[in-house]
Amino acid sequence: MRRFIILCLLILLTAGATGVRAQVVAAATGRQFSITAGGLASIFQPDFVYDSWACSQPCLTSSDWNPVAKAGSQPLLGAGAYVDVKFSRWVQIEAEGRWLRFNQYAGVNQDNYLIGPKLPIFRAGRTTVYAKALGGYSNMVFGVGNGTGQFTTLAFGGGLDMRLTKRISLRAGDFEYQYWPAWGNSTLAPYGASMGIGYRIF
Repeated sequence: MRRFIILCLLILLTAGATGVRAQVVAAATGRQFSITAGGLASIFQPDFVYDSWACSQPCLTSSDWNPVAKAGSQPLLGAGAYVDVKFSRWVQIEAEGRWLRFNQYAGVNQDNYLIGPKLPIFRAGRTTVYAKALGGYSNMVFGVGNGTGQFTTLAFGGGLDMRLTKRISLRAGDFEYQYWPAWGNSTLAPYGASMGIGYRIF
């Protein structure tokens, strides 16, 4: 959590310095640089349930047991935050943090800290359809008494942003598929959707 906040602050400071330099460009070119920060509400399928474990025979110690990916019937709910930095029409970066702590089953939960490029695919009026490819890490609690772990995370997705006013925008839908390539002896593929509200700071 602390590392994510520091990362967002560094992005804002770097982007702010870039924005100050951009102001000397002739007004006729129009200002493209902007920073938007917002909050999210998310629902995710964690791809793991509390009792989904397997072991190599013979099962002599707890280290012989490994988690197994398995879709459950109880999704995780949570809150998140994002920062979008737009340098130009085609050069944009998004950083996001998500804390999936509600609707837990047996204490299983996941947090995500991701950053990467965001690409506007289609724009019509106040509506923008975008794609994104993010990377970072996730923290996971395997359930009460089952330990925790931190895992490299890749995320691919997209969504729809709608500008409501000059500064306020609606993230009408954001869909994300995650790939955790080194999750114990296997891989994990959580997926989910988010909605939120953003505020253009600059």
